[in-house]
Amino acid sequence: MTSFNIRLASIADAERVGVLFDQYRQFYQQPADLPRAVSYLRARLEKGDSTVLMAQTAEGVLAGFCQLYPSFCSVDAAPICILYDLFVAAEYRQQGIAGALLAAAQQQARELGAVRMELATAISNTSAQRLYEATGWVRDTTFLNYSKVVTD
Repeated sequence: MTSFNIRLASIADAERVGVLFDQYRQFYQQPADLPRAVSYLRARLEKGDSTVLMAQTAEGVLAGFCQLYPSFCSVDAAPICILYDLFVAAEYRQQGIAGALLAAAQQQARELGAVRMELATAISNTSAQRLYEATGWVRDTTFLNYSKVVTD
């Protein structure tokens, strides 16, 4: 088992995290586009409109990351966080990194004053679903989620 630590990513980490972010996007059937992935992450970090946590090995190899977006819940009349991205490189899976990233994300959400976190995952991503449920996440059985493309 690999030892690792988790820390907040900075703008200087955008290229390193961008490599994993590009792999994450490919996992969700997007074409490989490393420049786009790096540009997107750099913009989020520069503007401070997301929090990126990164897991690295003792040797400094980036093994995984997650990204939180601050938002609000009108019903709760309180801030929440959306955990939109969680990815661990294939060679580092099953070593507790994803669970540690989730725990670090929860701590970050608390520090941001959020009352809860939300996430969505692919229906076919059953391994992620098992992890979420094992770490205390509860599947929503009340609401259906919809989306709509607004660009041409």
